[in-house]
Amino acid sequence: MEIKMPKLDVAMTEGTFLGWLVADGDTVSEGDPLYTVGTDKVETEIPAPCDGTLRHGDATDEENYPVGTVLGVLESDNG
Repeated sequence: MEIKMPKLDVAMTEGTFLGWLVADGDTVSEGDPLYTVGTDKVETEIPAPCDGTLRHGDATDEENYPVGTVLGVLESDNG
């Protein structure tokens, strides 16, 4: 499952990727915090949408990305 820059409100077109909260290759459970996104109004921890193994993408900390940009991948533990 692709991990993308979320749209946190209706007017949001991009967000700042503030960093991963989980190391590359670590296993996470649904709901675990994965990464932090910042906007001009708030910083938000984004949870894992499902169980799996996190693979970081090419996202750079403190960089702005358009909504929908793939930041990483969550690989299913069941293959």
